[in-house]
Amino acid sequence: MFKGRQFDQSVILLCVRWYLAYNLSLRDLEEMMAERGIRVDHTTIHRWTVRFSPLLLERFNQRKRGVTGKWHVDETYLKVRGQWMYLYRAIDNVGDTVEFWFSEQRDLPAAKRFFRKALERHGRPDRVVIDGSQTNHEAIVSCDTTNRLQDRARRRLKPIRIRRSQYSNNRIEQDHRRIKRRVRPMLGFKSTATASAILSGIEMIHMMRKRQARYAFNPNPSLAEQFEILAA
Repeated sequence: MFKGRQFDQSVILLCVRWYLAYNLSLRDLEEMMAERGIRVDHTTIHRWTVRFSPLLLERFNQRKRGVTGKWHVDETYLKVRGQWMYLYRAIDNVGDTVEFWFSEQRDLPAAKRFFRKALERHGRPDRVVIDGSQTNHEAIVSCDTTNRLQDRARRRLKPIRIRRSQYSNNRIEQDHRRIKRRVRPMLGFKSTATASAILSGIEMIHMMRKRQARYAFNPNPSLAEQFEILAA
């Protein structure tokens, strides 16, 4: 993953981890590394984050634990190039992250893409809790119907139960806050691709803190140890 890089792997991982995990600006990190005798430009740290966040998340997902059969689904909004865009997210009933999807639009096609991704990776839930969104309801029904029709085992699968309850969905509203708390100091993203890459890293950090991955030789690793394992 780090072949041919000018800087040592440990330096790259440290910068990427600190930027994703803590409320630090790129220039803060540039200054902190300079105090350690390492001269690295803030734009380089930004490129590292965009480059390696999706790759680390891909390796994390290979170790990710399963989720429960009750999901809470909602979307939150983030600013990119001065315009609001949307982050679809789902957690289960114990608070573990199920899936996320960043979209420029908040419409039925975007909701369908999100639910298809979640179903392909985690299988069918028994129940999904949403707020009053008719779009999300239609997307779940459509994806569920397609999923049952395509089931090769020809089992008589029960439809996913959908519950609309704004009060019950407070769980995911609270979970949104941890993501937005890190995004807020960034003062908005400059491109959709950059936003998608960095958000994938922030979501990964959030899942790491929830202990959502399995590591054979260390059942309770720190963030730094998890990064080292994934990069190995």
